[in-house]
Amino acid sequence: MKIPCPMNNKARAVAMQQARVFIIMSALFAFVFFAASGCGSLLPKGSHSVTSPWNTYLEVKAAFDNITIGQTTTTGLKTLGFDPLNTPNIKILTYIDIMQRFLVNPSIRKEELDDGVQNCIKARAACTAYEVELQQTSYKRYGNVITDLFTFARKTRMSGWKFNAIIVIVNDVVVYKLSGGTPHIDVDDNKKKPLGPLQNIGDTPILVPY
Repeated sequence: MKIPCPMNNKARAVAMQQARVFIIMSALFAFVFFAASGCGSLLPKGSHSVTSPWNTYLEVKAAFDNITIGQTTTTGLKTLGFDPLNTPNIKILTYIDIMQRFLVNPSIRKEELDDGVQNCIKARAACTAYEVELQQTSYKRYGNVITDLFTFARKTRMSGWKFNAIIVIVNDVVVYKLSGGTPHIDVDDNKKKPLGPLQNIGDTPILVPY
């Protein structure tokens, strides 16, 4: 019976190990070359959108500006698109919610509030309110894929808009309205770690939602 030579087995093992290293290094080199060529499409991107009839800040603001205090009714609000039963993402508030929103601490007296808000609190169950919170934002990481992958440098751009409003209604007539928001969001977030993955500064998100 022929006994295998231990040296031959060892040589084959070394050769297989070298082959695996060569394959891994070749794959890594190919990835580095491909990424370094500027393929920014490999970087993460995403969006946050709230469904509504309006596609831009100007559209929803124009509809809101057409609401007239003391004249616009709930039927008129439906025509303008502010209908919680058919328009997504419009929250219905009660007079108790209104009290909690406006009388946030004992130093604020009811008599100091806007007349429409006072009428709502007095009307109790006859008062309701619509809360509108709309947002359309998108983010995209850009720059060098390698420096981003190994956290040496990460660049993120966020864009979009945000609109929020409250509409107070007593006996089916608007008595108070207020709006706010950010018409144009354009945020650049750049983070650098000279030591890359060795520099542990926490797992803070690259860009906090606006």
